[in-house]
Amino acid sequence: MSSAPRTTAPAPDSTGGRAFPPGFLWGTATAAYQIEGAADIDGRTPSIWDTFSRTPGKVRNGDTGDIATDHYHRWREDVAIMADLGVGAYRFSISWPRVQPTGRGPALQKGLDFYRRLTDELLEKGIQPVATLYHWDLPQDLEDAGGWPQRETSHRFADYAALAAEALGDRVRTWTTLNEPWCSAFLGYGSGVHAPGRTDQVAALRAAHHLNLGHGLAVQALRSGTPAGTKVSVTLNLHHVRPLTDSAEDADAVRRIDGVANRVFTGPMLQGAYPADTLADTAHLTDWSFVRDGDTAEIGQPLDFLGVNYYTPTLVSAAAKAGAHRSDGHGASPYSPWPGGDRVAFHLPPGDTTAMGWAVDPSGLYDLLLRVRDDVPGLPLMITENGAAFDDYAGPEGEVRDPGRIGYLHGHLDAVHRAIAAGVDVRGYFLWSLLDNFEWGYGYSKRFGAVYVDYPTGTRIPKSSARWYAEVARNNVLPPAADGTS
Repeated sequence: MSSAPRTTAPAPDSTGGRAFPPGFLWGTATAAYQIEGAADIDGRTPSIWDTFSRTPGKVRNGDTGDIATDHYHRWREDVAIMADLGVGAYRFSISWPRVQPTGRGPALQKGLDFYRRLTDELLEKGIQPVATLYHWDLPQDLEDAGGWPQRETSHRFADYAALAAEALGDRVRTWTTLNEPWCSAFLGYGSGVHAPGRTDQVAALRAAHHLNLGHGLAVQALRSGTPAGTKVSVTLNLHHVRPLTDSAEDADAVRRIDGVANRVFTGPMLQGAYPADTLADTAHLTDWSFVRDGDTAEIGQPLDFLGVNYYTPTLVSAAAKAGAHRSDGHGASPYSPWPGGDRVAFHLPPGDTTAMGWAVDPSGLYDLLLRVRDDVPGLPLMITENGAAFDDYAGPEGEVRDPGRIGYLHGHLDAVHRAIAAGVDVRGYFLWSLLDNFEWGYGYSKRFGAVYVDYPTGTRIPKSSARWYAEVARNNVLPPAADGTS
């Protein structure tokens, strides 16, 4: 990964396209539970997502990740697809229960060997491996002991990070500690729509803190266990929160949600403290005594870049009564994932939507990137997830055409380009996702992939968006849109 700061993007090229800075990193991304399958092979034990998905009524159609896209057996084929597309990097996650089945003790070498083989193949094909330590698959044994609401889980995570660094640090030079801890804490322990399916707002706040602490401890473990020059980061699904109206009440709704969506993580990770207003907003729930002296210093470790995941903006207003928290785009539940946000209502932004029901609005990404630049000046950024689900299908000749996804990607890459031109130091972009896969509570009903997967056979078919994205990556240029605009 290039380390030189870049603050401006070059002018349009001769075709009318928009060139990205030299060395801009083009990649794609996946997560272990969503693609690997092989749920009980070579010593792997259940994660919270295995337990959750096998519980009737938790996942659409009763789908599980037991087989997923069978990447555990088809990884060479998937790397070959990436090589054919010409992407420069692959962001994958390591399955914690595959390499440390109970979340304690020594590593399982068969599990580590899978990731050794994968990274060796990536490097041989000229693809940079970018490893995420935690993409939501907590070993079930640790959940049985209390899970992320318990401080001990933070220390077990640091031990796991040290094992992964020792095994893969000679191959993987870019690491991410956590993917979207907001989802782990507030969807997993607050609204219950994600594993482990608990519905306790105090537990969700405790989980948020211990995820933060686990991140800081894992950064230290990675720094100690990898060669000099290794890049370490965290990935946050930062919410771009907008008010429904210009009223002071709606502005306060934005403040409340921004606190529990964003600043509860960026505060201790990047600015040295939890936000005082968020502590006050949630004081009726907890006194935050689980935050001990010295914790924020442990959490606030220096990072080489910040990963930003973005899909859609969040639109809120003040509510006259408690319980009006939907539609927030995060799955149906009678329980709120927003501690302190009981009198906030969520609205669907106007305009086109994806198959997830999420508004297509690239301006939210542009505004969010400028906000991060202003809040944390000097910290490089990576778009570590961006993409869209559409109702894709294979045509009579076996082709999969997805013009809606191409339009979505074009608009959001244009937003990234404009942000770079405005002085935001964005170093790269990872398309979510390489493959159609297990989409958490939605099972296999939602397709985010650039590559279509026929689930009964496992056949992979690159969609038209995959070929389009490959051309963008190959040329480092965003072409004019199909309607003639740039």
